[in-house]
This record gives sequence, C-alpha cells and structure tokens, in this order.
Amino acid sequence: MNDVLLFAGTTEGRRVAEACRGRNVTLHVSVATEYGETFIEEADNIRVLAGRKNAGQIAALIRETGAELVIDATHPYADSVTRTLRTVCEETGTDYLRLLRSEDHIGTEHCVFVDSTEGAVAYLNSVSGNVLLTVGAKELSRYTEVTDYKTRLFARVLSLPQSVQQAAALGFEGRNLICMQGPFTEEFNRAMLRMLDIRYLVTKDTGSEGGFPEKIRAAAACGVKVLVIRRPLEEEGVSLEECLAILGKRFGFSAEKNITIFGVGAGSAGSMTLDAENACRRAELIVGAERLTKDLARFHKPCKNAILANDIAELVQKSPQQSIVIAMSGDTGFYSGTKALLPLLADMHPTVLPGISSIAYFCSRLGTSWDDALLISTHGRSCNYLAKIRRNPKVLALTGGKDGAADLIAALNENGLGHVRISVGGNLSYENECIRSGTAAELIGEHFEPLAVVLAENPEAANEAVTCGLPDEAFLRGEVPMTKQEIRAVTMAKLALPKRAVCWDVGAGTGSVSMEMAACCEDGVVYAIEQKSDACKLIAENKRHLGISNVTVISGTAPEALRELPAPSRVFIGGSSGNLKDILALVLEKNPRARIVLNTVTAETFAEAVEAMKTLPVHDLDIVQISAARGRKMGGYHLMTAQNPVFIISCTGGTANE
Repeated sequence: MNDVLLFAGTTEGRRVAEACRGRNVTLHVSVATEYGETFIEEADNIRVLAGRKNAGQIAALIRETGAELVIDATHPYADSVTRTLRTVCEETGTDYLRLLRSEDHIGTEHCVFVDSTEGAVAYLNSVSGNVLLTVGAKELSRYTEVTDYKTRLFARVLSLPQSVQQAAALGFEGRNLICMQGPFTEEFNRAMLRMLDIRYLVTKDTGSEGGFPEKIRAAAACGVKVLVIRRPLEEEGVSLEECLAILGKRFGFSAEKNITIFGVGAGSAGSMTLDAENACRRAELIVGAERLTKDLARFHKPCKNAILANDIAELVQKSPQQSIVIAMSGDTGFYSGTKALLPLLADMHPTVLPGISSIAYFCSRLGTSWDDALLISTHGRSCNYLAKIRRNPKVLALTGGKDGAADLIAALNENGLGHVRISVGGNLSYENECIRSGTAAELIGEHFEPLAVVLAENPEAANEAVTCGLPDEAFLRGEVPMTKQEIRAVTMAKLALPKRAVCWDVGAGTGSVSMEMAACCEDGVVYAIEQKSDACKLIAENKRHLGISNVTVISGTAPEALRELPAPSRVFIGGSSGNLKDILALVLEKNPRARIVLNTVTAETFAEAVEAMKTLPVHDLDIVQISAARGRKMGGYHLMTAQNPVFIISCTGGTANE
C-alpha cells in the first residue's frame, strides 16, 4: 500500500499534491473548506476531501484510506489541528510528518512581537491611528474590544461569502472591509497602507509563502509600525523540499529539485529584483562566487562558493538540499556564466531570473542611452577592443583583471586613440561607487577597480574606412617587399574572410596582408609567419602604427613554424621559400576545408602551385592574373607605369559536395 493522507491548508500542501501527481503513491488530500478544494486538482492518484474533521473523523479517515503516513501541511497558526493530528497518529500507530513553513525575520528588528491576539488588542488600545488587520476573518471578533474599532480598524479578509458575512456581522463594513485573495506584492501593500492612512499593521508570521516579507518591507517604506503575533507552537518538522525527498525515497520516485538561477544586479542589495529576493528567502542553499554569497549572507541561508559552470553543476547535483538558488553577477543574459550552466542543469528545468546589468546601471548614472552602443567584454576573454573602438562611435566594455580599465586606456594612447572620451565606473551601486570621465590621454596612469565598466566614445569612428585595400603609404616599408594595394584588395576578396577567422599569412613580409586580414576579421586572429628578423620587427611596428592588436608574429620558416599553430580557416601564401607543396599539405592536414589564396609573380611558382593542386584534395580552383598600372606625373602629363603582373590562385580544401 502506498496511501498517504495529506492535510493541506497552505501553499506548501498544494505543492506536495502537485509533486505526487502521476507518481507511485495514492494521495488523499483533506482541506477544511470547499474554497480550499478548488486549489487542488484531482487526478487518478489524487483524491480531495473537503470539510473540517474532529479527532474521531480523522481516525476513521485513516482507517478508510489505509494511509500509512499522515502529512500535516496545515497553517502554522492552526495549532489545534496540529495537536489533534499528532494525537490521532500516536493512537493509531500512523507515521506523522509535520511540514513546516519557514520563518522569515529579515527586516523585523523594529516590529513589535506579541504572543497572542489579546496582546495585540492591548497594544492597539494604548495607541491611536488607523490599523490594518491581516489576521483572517475568524480572528476579527476578538478585535472588537479595540476602542473605536469600527472606524479605526480595517480588515482584509478572503473574498468568501462566509468571511464577508462574519466581518459584516461584527460591524466591519464599507471601506473598512477589504475582501481580496493574497498574498500581495510590496507595491500593492504600500498603496493600501497609504490610501487608508494606516499607522499600525497587525499580521501573523506567515513566512515567504504567505507574503510576510512584502508586508514588512511595505510597512517600513510607509513608516507603519508592525505588530507580529508569534506562532503558537514551537514545532519540529521538515521543509517542503525535505518532505518531497522523504516521499520520493519512501515510494520510489525522485523529487525534482527546485533550481533558480538569478542575476544579483549591479551588486548592492537595492539593485536585486523582488523575484530574486523572494527566491533567496525560499531557498535552502545559495550558490555563487564568494563576492556574491558574502553579500547574500543577509538572507541567513547556507552558502557554498563556486564560479565555474562545471563546479556549480556538480555542487547542485550532489547537494542534499532541494531548493537551491544560484547567484550570477549582473544579468543572467549578458556575458554571464548562465549560458554555460544551463545545459548542465537542463534535466532539472531551472528557472532563470534576470538582473539589472552593470551596463544598464552605469548608463543610467551617466544619463546616457546604451541602445546605440556596441557591447563587449574583456573580462576573462580576449577581445580586439582597439578595432571595436576605432570603428564604433560608442563602445561599452566590461573589464576585469588587475589593471583591466587601466590597460585599455594605455592601449588607446599607444595606438593613436588618446582623443577618445572615456568614462570608467567601479564599485557600481555601492557606497564607494566611483565614476570618472575624460579623454584616454587625460586618464592615463590612473588607478581603477579591477571590475569596471568602460564607455568609450569616438566621434571620429564615423569616418573610419570599412573597405579593404589600405593605401601603400599607410604602412611602414623599410627594405621589405610588400603586396601592393590593388593586389591586396583582390586577394582579400578571394579569401572571403569570416568575422571570426583563424588566419595564416605565410611569408608575411611587411605584414600588409596580415593587417588587412586582422581589420576584416576583428573577432578573429591572424598569425604572420616570417623567416627574416628585420621583416618580423617591421610587422610588429606596423601593428603599433595601425593600432591592430589581433596579429601574432611568428618568426620561422614554413612549414616547420606552422606545426604548433591552431588550425587555420583562411591561409594566404605570399612566399614559400621553395616549400610550397609541403606548406599546402600541412594546411590541409590541419584543416581539410581551409580556404587558400596564393600570390606569385614568377612563372616557376605558378607552375608549382598548379601542379600541386592537381594532386591535393582541393576544389573550386580559381586563377586570376592582375596587371595594374599607376599614374605618375611628368611635366604637364600623367603617364602610366606598369606594376609586376601577379597570379592570384585560390581554392578550398575538400570536395565541392562536402
């Protein structure tokens, strides 16, 4: 027999019923009223019984159902029912499990606690001012002993005919009787307290599920004194999550954990959303980075520290707690670890709650919008932020590391962007918040917080060219050969670079093609491979000269210098030192579908390339010869001077059908 008798007078009771739906257990749910019956839907294994029951009727119900376990999920103030259930279970030898609603005393330091309704009445008779009663219709008769109760007291009760009749019979009528179904939000409570000019709020400690925290916060915001009637019993029992775990173990089904991932916002307590706060109050465990759990200690819940997604997932999966919240900095959808964590917890169906991102908060403090800005992050990731700031009028960046914002500002100054206006925000939303603004040149050398938000405004970005084929004069030349502008433009078209390409420039020379590649695939990386030391130095100088950061210079001879590099998606070969076939073979070994473009001015290299591509697994072979002539002024005339004709050979690894 797997029969369980559940006495459900709370939200927790309804959740137990829902968790048992379709499981290997027959649940008989006893509710006190027909109204309570409407909140629990019957099923093949769930039967709902309405009506209050005395000790004899409870014992008969246990015998009738054959229940081996009684779960007491009645209201914490229904002490007489709890005592009766315990006694009957002892007499009948039936297992008894008390499901407790957790107490929540956060923010109650200035509340007045009384042991009984009589204590509340005595207190109210010692003060003046309007009172909001949120204690239920059954308790109202005892408050008629308060002086001028018909005008001073406002009763908020359930919208049931019986409740309305009881209240009206006692003289609670008109605007002094509010009939509504709770629990209510903090905002709603505030509005009601202000509308009725309330000075005192009388409530029971109904916990988070009963809307107790929302009442406390609303009262504090409105300057209202709260009278809290203590719970009548000091009880031992289990939480909802523990109850579900017990049922699962006893009847052979696993209770799903209740997992919530939430963004803490900019950082301070005030920037957390109400949903996130409520999730923390209901939780049995809070997980997150130490800097987050330290601030969340105010919820007085056990905390465990973890940062990496795998570590968090393992901790959650092994934790005995059933209700777990995972704290993420900022917003869960903006450069958040939530992205990596969600697939690891997919079978637990976590709830995700957004937060207020530091970007949104920072821009509100600056009085500017962020819908027209490019959003990037250099925190724990590589980012070609120089190219982003050079090309975009407005860039918002999350920085990290010991000198994140300071390094960014130094790089701007080193790469000709000292005129860019910078705003840096650190410790956002905290008391020691610091926001500084100025040009990159003005802020050079200043200290900033490791975690900061940077707004870079570059009005000159509107004039930045987006086409490839920089003028030859843009590069530092020295005595190193360089691919000319017209040839580079066609070469870049043949490479068909994606934004995040991994590029090799073999025989890079001055690095002119490397720089063009890097500018086109600003989220990718370019490896400039060159065997001559003076050319390697010149490539590094051109990087600084042009303010390009995503080029890595590799000194060495191909193919040996290529073996340890990441597999390329695009390869340009400007020089091969007689090793062309070996270079091509290594490229296709690293990435069988790499796109390859080769330039040559000699007939011998052209013949070698065409012959090699006949035997290698490539397709889409294309051969173009470019002959360019440049005008030069002679006297009053312009004459054309021919440049060397260049063969541009391109192909793609693999077959056309792959």
